[in-house]
Amino acid sequence: MHHETRLLEPAEERAYRLLLRLAAARPADLAGLAALPVTEATELLETLRGKGLVVARPGEDPVFEPLPPDVALGNTLLRRQESLEAARQSVAALTEEYRASARRHHADHLVEVVVGAAALRERLRDLQNSAREEILWFCRANPLAMSGPENAEESGALTRGVRYRAIYERGLLEMPGELDSVAESVRGGEEARTLPALPVRLAIADRSTAICPLVPDDHQGIGEPTAALIRRSELLDALLALFESHWERATPILTVAPSLSLAPSTDDALAESERFLLSLFVAGFPDKSIASQLGVSRRTVQRRLERLMVLAGVDTRTGLAFQAARRGWL
Repeated sequence: MHHETRLLEPAEERAYRLLLRLAAARPADLAGLAALPVTEATELLETLRGKGLVVARPGEDPVFEPLPPDVALGNTLLRRQESLEAARQSVAALTEEYRASARRHHADHLVEVVVGAAALRERLRDLQNSAREEILWFCRANPLAMSGPENAEESGALTRGVRYRAIYERGLLEMPGELDSVAESVRGGEEARTLPALPVRLAIADRSTAICPLVPDDHQGIGEPTAALIRRSELLDALLALFESHWERATPILTVAPSLSLAPSTDDALAESERFLLSLFVAGFPDKSIASQLGVSRRTVQRRLERLMVLAGVDTRTGLAFQAARRGWL
Protein backbone atom coordinates (compact mmCIF):
# COMPACT_ATOMS: atom_id res chain seq x y z
CA MET A 1 0.00 0.00 0.00
CA HIS A 2 1.37 3.43 -0.98
CA HIS A 3 1.50 6.25 1.55
CA GLU A 4 2.53 9.86 0.79
CA THR A 5 5.58 10.93 2.69
CA ARG A 6 4.56 14.63 2.85
CA LEU A 7 1.95 15.82 5.34
CA LEU A 8 1.10 18.84 3.13
CA GLU A 9 1.57 19.45 -0.56
CA PRO A 10 3.71 22.52 -1.39
CA ALA A 11 0.67 24.55 -2.47
CA GLU A 12 -1.21 23.60 0.70
CA GLU A 13 1.71 24.55 2.92
CA ARG A 14 2.10 27.90 1.13
CA ALA A 15 -1.60 28.64 1.52
CA TYR A 16 -1.49 27.80 5.23
CA ARG A 17 1.53 30.06 5.76
CA LEU A 18 -0.23 32.93 3.96
CA LEU A 19 -3.34 32.38 6.09
CA LEU A 20 -1.16 32.60 9.20
CA ARG A 21 -0.01 36.05 8.02
CA LEU A 22 -3.56 37.17 7.41
CA ALA A 23 -4.96 35.63 10.63
CA ALA A 24 -8.31 35.27 8.84
CA ALA A 25 -9.21 35.50 5.17
CA ARG A 26 -11.87 34.82 2.56
CA PRO A 27 -10.94 32.79 -0.52
CA ALA A 28 -10.72 35.99 -2.54
CA ASP A 29 -8.25 37.47 -0.03
CA LEU A 30 -6.02 34.43 -0.28
CA ALA A 31 -6.33 34.35 -4.06
CA GLY A 32 -5.18 37.98 -4.30
CA LEU A 33 -2.20 37.46 -1.99
CA ALA A 34 -1.15 34.19 -3.64
CA ALA A 35 -1.92 35.29 -7.21
CA LEU A 36 -4.26 32.35 -7.69
CA PRO A 37 -7.71 31.94 -9.20
CA VAL A 38 -10.43 32.20 -6.55
CA THR A 39 -11.62 28.68 -7.34
CA GLU A 40 -8.12 27.27 -6.67
CA ALA A 41 -7.79 29.25 -3.44
CA THR A 42 -11.18 27.93 -2.33
CA GLU A 43 -10.11 24.36 -3.07
CA LEU A 44 -6.89 24.83 -1.09
CA LEU A 45 -8.77 26.21 1.92
CA GLU A 46 -11.29 23.36 1.80
CA THR A 47 -8.43 20.85 1.61
CA LEU A 48 -6.79 22.47 4.64
CA ARG A 49 -10.10 22.35 6.47
CA GLY A 50 -10.42 18.67 5.67
CA LYS A 51 -7.00 18.13 7.24
CA GLY A 52 -8.04 20.01 10.38
CA LEU A 53 -5.74 22.97 9.78
CA VAL A 54 -8.36 25.70 9.25
CA VAL A 55 -11.87 26.41 10.42
CA ALA A 56 -14.52 28.35 8.45
CA ARG A 57 -16.95 30.80 9.98
CA PRO A 58 -20.41 30.01 8.63
CA GLY A 59 -22.00 32.36 6.10
CA GLU A 60 -22.48 33.02 2.39
CA ASP A 61 -18.89 34.23 2.09
CA PRO A 62 -17.09 32.17 4.75
CA VAL A 63 -13.99 33.46 6.48
CA PHE A 64 -11.24 30.93 7.14
CA GLU A 65 -9.02 30.99 10.22
CA PRO A 66 -5.93 28.84 10.87
CA LEU A 67 -5.88 26.20 13.60
CA PRO A 68 -2.78 24.93 15.49
CA PRO A 69 -0.96 22.45 13.26
CA ASP A 70 0.37 20.22 16.04
CA VAL A 71 -3.06 18.79 16.88
CA ALA A 72 -4.16 17.92 13.35
CA LEU A 73 -0.78 16.95 11.93
CA GLY A 74 0.24 15.26 15.19
CA ASN A 75 -2.54 12.71 14.72
CA THR A 76 -1.51 12.29 11.11
CA LEU A 77 2.09 11.73 12.16
CA LEU A 78 0.98 9.16 14.72
CA ARG A 79 -0.95 7.26 12.06
CA ARG A 80 2.07 7.42 9.76
CA GLN A 81 4.31 6.11 12.53
CA GLU A 82 1.90 3.23 13.18
CA SER A 83 1.84 2.49 9.47
CA LEU A 84 5.63 2.58 9.27
CA GLU A 85 5.90 0.26 12.27
CA ALA A 86 3.49 -2.17 10.63
CA ALA A 87 5.55 -1.99 7.45
CA ARG A 88 8.75 -2.56 9.43
CA GLN A 89 7.28 -5.64 11.06
CA SER A 90 6.14 -6.91 7.69
CA VAL A 91 9.63 -6.44 6.25
CA ALA A 92 11.15 -8.18 9.27
CA ALA A 93 8.79 -11.14 8.88
CA LEU A 94 9.51 -11.39 5.14
CA THR A 95 13.26 -11.14 5.82
CA GLU A 96 13.10 -13.96 8.35
CA GLU A 97 11.09 -16.05 5.90
CA TYR A 98 13.71 -15.36 3.24
CA ARG A 99 16.53 -16.33 5.59
CA ALA A 100 14.70 -19.49 6.62
CA SER A 101 14.30 -20.40 2.97
CA ALA A 102 17.95 -19.61 2.28
CA ARG A 103 19.01 -21.78 5.20
CA ARG A 104 16.91 -24.65 3.90
CA HIS A 105 18.43 -24.40 0.44
CA HIS A 106 21.99 -23.23 1.05
CA ALA A 107 23.00 -23.69 4.70
CA ASP A 108 22.93 -27.42 5.22
CA HIS A 109 26.60 -27.22 6.13
CA LEU A 110 25.93 -24.62 8.87
CA VAL A 111 23.06 -26.21 10.79
CA GLU A 112 22.40 -29.91 11.23
CA VAL A 113 19.44 -31.38 13.12
CA VAL A 114 20.21 -34.23 15.51
CA VAL A 115 17.25 -36.45 16.48
CA GLY A 116 17.05 -38.77 19.48
CA ALA A 117 18.62 -38.86 22.95
CA ALA A 118 21.17 -41.51 21.97
CA ALA A 119 22.33 -39.54 18.92
CA LEU A 120 22.48 -36.37 20.99
CA ARG A 121 24.63 -38.04 23.67
CA GLU A 122 26.97 -39.31 20.96
CA ARG A 123 27.35 -35.82 19.49
CA LEU A 124 28.08 -34.35 22.92
CA ARG A 125 30.78 -36.98 23.41
CA ASP A 126 32.27 -36.26 19.96
CA LEU A 127 32.16 -32.53 20.69
CA GLN A 128 34.29 -32.97 23.81
CA ASN A 129 36.63 -35.59 22.37
CA SER A 130 37.47 -33.33 19.43
CA ALA A 131 37.85 -30.14 21.48
CA ARG A 132 41.35 -28.67 21.69
CA GLU A 133 40.92 -25.37 23.51
CA GLU A 134 37.65 -24.77 25.34
CA ILE A 135 34.22 -26.18 26.14
CA LEU A 136 31.35 -23.93 27.24
CA TRP A 137 28.27 -25.39 28.95
CA PHE A 138 24.82 -24.19 29.94
CA CYS A 139 23.64 -26.93 32.33
CA ARG A 140 19.94 -26.68 33.10
CA ALA A 141 17.95 -28.71 35.59
CA ASN A 142 16.56 -32.04 34.34
CA PRO A 143 19.28 -32.83 31.77
CA LEU A 144 17.95 -33.76 28.35
CA ALA A 145 20.58 -36.24 27.16
CA MET A 146 23.61 -36.32 29.46
CA SER A 147 23.84 -35.67 33.19
CA GLY A 148 27.04 -34.60 34.92
CA PRO A 149 27.96 -38.05 36.29
CA GLU A 150 27.47 -39.55 32.80
CA ASN A 151 29.95 -37.15 31.23
CA ALA A 152 33.08 -39.30 31.29
CA GLU A 153 34.60 -37.32 28.40
CA GLU A 154 35.20 -34.19 30.49
CA SER A 155 37.99 -35.73 32.57
CA GLY A 156 39.96 -36.74 29.48
CA ALA A 157 39.51 -33.33 27.90
CA LEU A 158 40.65 -31.55 31.06
CA THR A 159 43.72 -33.79 31.12
CA ARG A 160 44.51 -32.71 27.53
CA GLY A 161 44.41 -29.09 28.67
CA VAL A 162 40.95 -28.19 27.39
CA ARG A 163 39.43 -25.37 29.44
CA TYR A 164 35.91 -26.04 30.73
CA ARG A 165 33.57 -23.23 31.72
CA ALA A 166 30.15 -24.36 32.91
CA ILE A 167 27.15 -22.47 34.26
CA TYR A 168 24.68 -24.53 36.30
CA GLU A 169 21.10 -23.72 37.14
CA ARG A 170 20.55 -23.51 40.86
CA GLY A 171 17.75 -26.08 40.63
CA LEU A 172 20.20 -28.62 39.19
CA LEU A 173 22.67 -28.13 42.03
CA GLU A 174 19.91 -28.67 44.59
CA MET A 175 19.27 -32.18 43.25
CA PRO A 176 20.83 -35.00 45.35
CA GLY A 177 24.41 -35.76 44.39
CA GLU A 178 24.70 -33.08 41.70
CA LEU A 179 26.74 -30.64 43.77
CA ASP A 180 29.20 -33.41 44.65
CA SER A 181 29.57 -34.23 40.96
CA VAL A 182 30.18 -30.58 40.09
CA ALA A 183 32.68 -30.25 42.93
CA GLU A 184 34.62 -33.22 41.58
CA SER A 185 34.76 -31.53 38.17
CA VAL A 186 35.91 -28.28 39.79
CA ARG A 187 38.72 -30.13 41.56
CA GLY A 188 39.66 -31.57 38.17
CA GLY A 189 40.01 -28.08 36.68
CA GLU A 190 36.54 -27.06 35.56
CA GLU A 191 35.53 -23.43 36.12
CA ALA A 192 31.97 -23.59 37.41
CA ARG A 193 29.45 -20.87 38.12
CA THR A 194 25.74 -20.81 38.90
CA LEU A 195 22.66 -18.71 38.14
CA PRO A 196 19.04 -19.05 39.27
CA ALA A 197 17.96 -19.89 35.70
CA LEU A 198 19.39 -20.34 32.20
CA PRO A 199 17.59 -19.59 28.92
CA VAL A 200 18.63 -22.70 26.97
CA ARG A 201 20.73 -25.84 27.14
CA LEU A 202 23.96 -25.29 25.29
CA ALA A 203 27.40 -26.79 24.62
CA ILE A 204 30.05 -25.04 22.51
CA ALA A 205 33.46 -26.43 21.54
CA ASP A 206 36.41 -24.27 20.52
CA ARG A 207 34.03 -21.40 19.66
CA SER A 208 33.36 -23.19 16.37
CA THR A 209 30.62 -25.78 16.99
CA ALA A 210 27.56 -25.65 19.23
CA ILE A 211 24.79 -28.05 20.19
CA CYS A 212 21.51 -26.53 21.30
CA PRO A 213 18.26 -28.47 21.85
CA LEU A 214 15.35 -27.25 19.72
CA VAL A 215 12.35 -28.37 21.81
CA PRO A 216 11.39 -26.24 24.84
CA ASP A 217 11.04 -27.91 28.23
CA ASP A 218 7.25 -27.78 28.24
CA HIS A 219 7.20 -29.95 25.10
CA GLN A 220 9.64 -32.58 26.33
CA GLY A 221 8.28 -36.08 26.26
CA ILE A 222 6.48 -35.46 22.97
CA GLY A 223 8.44 -37.46 20.43
CA GLU A 224 12.23 -37.76 20.27
CA PRO A 225 14.40 -34.90 21.61
CA THR A 226 15.95 -32.84 18.83
CA ALA A 227 18.91 -30.48 18.79
CA ALA A 228 20.71 -28.27 16.32
CA LEU A 229 24.40 -28.71 15.66
CA ILE A 230 25.54 -25.23 14.65
CA ARG A 231 28.84 -24.44 12.97
CA ARG A 232 30.54 -21.08 12.39
CA SER A 233 27.84 -18.53 11.62
CA GLU A 234 26.17 -15.42 13.00
CA LEU A 235 23.89 -17.74 14.96
CA LEU A 236 26.93 -19.28 16.65
CA ASP A 237 28.28 -15.80 17.38
CA ALA A 238 24.97 -14.95 19.07
CA LEU A 239 25.16 -18.09 21.23
CA LEU A 240 28.73 -17.24 22.25
CA ALA A 241 27.63 -13.74 23.24
CA LEU A 242 24.74 -15.23 25.18
CA PHE A 243 27.10 -17.47 27.13
CA GLU A 244 29.58 -14.70 27.91
CA SER A 245 26.87 -12.34 29.14
CA HIS A 246 25.60 -14.97 31.56
CA TRP A 247 29.12 -15.94 32.63
CA GLU A 248 29.77 -12.36 33.74
CA ARG A 249 26.68 -12.41 35.97
CA ALA A 250 27.10 -15.91 37.39
CA THR A 251 28.41 -16.77 40.86
CA PRO A 252 31.53 -18.99 41.17
CA ILE A 253 31.11 -22.49 42.64
CA LEU A 254 33.96 -23.51 44.93
CA THR A 255 35.24 -26.98 45.76
CA VAL A 256 33.08 -28.75 48.31
CA ALA A 257 34.60 -28.73 51.78
CA PRO A 258 34.83 -32.10 53.55
CA SER A 259 32.65 -30.89 56.42
CA LEU A 260 31.25 -27.68 57.79
CA SER A 261 31.93 -28.91 61.31
CA LEU A 262 35.57 -27.81 60.99
CA ALA A 263 36.51 -24.98 63.34
CA PRO A 264 36.28 -21.59 61.63
CA SER A 265 39.40 -19.56 61.00
CA THR A 266 40.50 -17.20 63.71
CA ASP A 267 41.92 -14.44 61.50
CA ASP A 268 40.73 -12.52 58.46
CA ALA A 269 41.38 -15.48 56.15
CA LEU A 270 38.40 -17.70 55.44
CA ALA A 271 38.49 -21.40 56.05
CA GLU A 272 37.73 -23.65 53.08
CA SER A 273 34.41 -24.59 54.63
CA GLU A 274 33.44 -20.94 55.01
CA ARG A 275 34.33 -20.06 51.42
CA PHE A 276 32.22 -22.93 50.18
CA LEU A 277 29.28 -21.92 52.37
CA LEU A 278 29.69 -18.33 51.18
CA SER A 279 29.65 -19.39 47.54
CA LEU A 280 26.33 -21.19 48.06
CA PHE A 281 24.91 -18.23 49.96
CA VAL A 282 25.89 -15.69 47.27
CA ALA A 283 24.51 -18.03 44.61
CA GLY A 284 21.10 -17.68 46.25
CA PHE A 285 20.71 -21.03 47.98
CA PRO A 286 18.37 -20.78 50.98
CA ASP A 287 19.69 -21.81 54.39
CA LYS A 288 17.72 -25.05 54.31
CA SER A 289 19.26 -26.10 50.97
CA ILE A 290 22.77 -25.16 52.11
CA ALA A 291 22.34 -27.21 55.27
CA SER A 292 21.04 -30.16 53.26
CA GLN A 293 23.94 -29.99 50.80
CA LEU A 294 26.51 -29.85 53.60
CA GLY A 295 24.87 -32.37 55.91
CA VAL A 296 24.63 -29.96 58.85
CA SER A 297 21.81 -28.24 60.69
CA ARG A 298 20.17 -25.07 59.50
CA ARG A 299 21.24 -23.37 62.74
CA THR A 300 24.89 -24.24 62.00
CA VAL A 301 24.59 -22.52 58.64
CA GLN A 302 23.04 -19.45 60.28
CA ARG A 303 25.80 -19.26 62.90
CA ARG A 304 28.50 -19.47 60.24
CA LEU A 305 26.84 -16.71 58.19
CA GLU A 306 26.61 -14.54 61.30
CA ARG A 307 30.33 -15.11 61.92
CA LEU A 308 31.10 -14.09 58.32
CA MET A 309 29.01 -10.93 58.75
CA VAL A 310 31.09 -10.02 61.80
CA LEU A 311 34.29 -10.72 59.87
CA ALA A 312 33.06 -8.51 57.01
CA GLY A 313 32.02 -5.73 59.40
CA VAL A 314 28.37 -5.70 58.29
CA ASP A 315 25.07 -6.47 59.99
CA THR A 316 22.97 -7.58 57.02
CA ARG A 317 23.17 -10.48 54.60
CA THR A 318 23.01 -8.06 51.66
CA GLY A 319 26.08 -6.34 53.06
CA LEU A 320 27.82 -9.69 53.40
CA ALA A 321 27.24 -10.49 49.73
CA PHE A 322 28.60 -7.06 48.76
CA GLN A 323 31.69 -7.41 50.95
CA ALA A 324 32.35 -10.94 49.67
CA ALA A 325 32.59 -9.53 46.15
CA ARG A 326 34.56 -6.45 47.24
CA ARG A 327 37.12 -8.43 49.23
CA GLY A 328 37.52 -11.17 46.62
CA TRP A 329 36.48 -13.92 49.00
CA LEU A 330 35.11 -16.03 46.16
